[in-house]
Amino acid sequence: MNGSEAAAAQVLIRELPARRGCRIGIATLNAPRSLNALTLAMIRRLAATLRLWARDPEIVCVVLEGMGERAFCAGGDVRSLRDVILAYTGPAPNPWAQEFFVEEYRLDYLIHRFPKPLVVWGSGAVMGGGLGLMAGASHRVVTETSRLAMPEISIGLYPDVGASWFLRRLPSHMGLFLALTGAPLDGADARVAGLADAFVAASQRQAVLEAVAVVDWTQSVASNHDRLREALCSPEIAATQAQPVCNVQRYSATIERVLQGRNLEQVAEQLATLKDHESPWLAAAAATFEAGSPRSAALVWEIWRRARDLSLADVFRMELVLSLQCCAQPDLVEGVRALLVDRDRKPRWEPGTLAEVSPALIEEYFSPPWAERVVQALRDLV
Repeated sequence: MNGSEAAAAQVLIRELPARRGCRIGIATLNAPRSLNALTLAMIRRLAATLRLWARDPEIVCVVLEGMGERAFCAGGDVRSLRDVILAYTGPAPNPWAQEFFVEEYRLDYLIHRFPKPLVVWGSGAVMGGGLGLMAGASHRVVTETSRLAMPEISIGLYPDVGASWFLRRLPSHMGLFLALTGAPLDGADARVAGLADAFVAASQRQAVLEAVAVVDWTQSVASNHDRLREALCSPEIAATQAQPVCNVQRYSATIERVLQGRNLEQVAEQLATLKDHESPWLAAAAATFEAGSPRSAALVWEIWRRARDLSLADVFRMELVLSLQCCAQPDLVEGVRALLVDRDRKPRWEPGTLAEVSPALIEEYFSPPWAERVVQALRDLV
């Protein structure tokens, strides 16, 4: 099977007839054994298809989903990324990693700026690069099986794929908490936090597609957005599943208190107090932060400061540099090894503690000598 055949098998494309002679474009990530983790071939096929649909006047809406019930998309293919990093002996930036991140970020940006209604069926695991696909969609659907997270601190990376922008726009310091701890959100949490628009029972996937097909589509994109929103939130669909108890609402005050520290060291001390919290969710979040990469935590903290006033396009340009820098540093390779390869969950971080992460080390992530040359690949994002 050649590259194009593999991509076609991993991303299934079909079009569903709709009212008024219109069509619905449906793209299905089809790699369920890897929880639909994104490969470069999948990214390219998705991007090419979305660009075609964006120009096709008969396509009025797009649906993006994942094959199987376990995941929409559990992230990028970081195992392959690790293999490429280990095999490369040249100077930074790694050319394969650069190609991957450039094309992934261009796809994410395309979704954020897509000119038609775009629905993401975010059932099951939606993590890392999967959340990058979902966050920019105009209509984000979650279910009782949804589990959204940006767990990059556990592999020596940081929340990228535009997360420097969309986590910054969550209420108060919720985005910073999620970035530092990798804490997962269920469907109800995602609604409250602002990462989802509709809550539907997982069993209603086909009903959602049928509801989308019978929307009375018009020539007005704004009107189509409104009509689709009404369909997704109709009692026939949205009221079929009671929403679970929401951790985000219950513990928002606790999270705000913990994140009020003037520096990362103070926040780390406050997070440590949650390890014995009565809430398993908060206790697990604190434990994940403590076990995570110190340099990733410091990088997240600095990104939070710098990204406040950046545009979405500038965020992607910044993240491209940072991600390539992570590929040239030891923690990403070690983190993927410990979590996904050897699975001993005993990463040997360098440096090993927050106190050893110097401001100069973090500053180097933002200003390598090749930064201006690399970001030219995203110069047309506006």
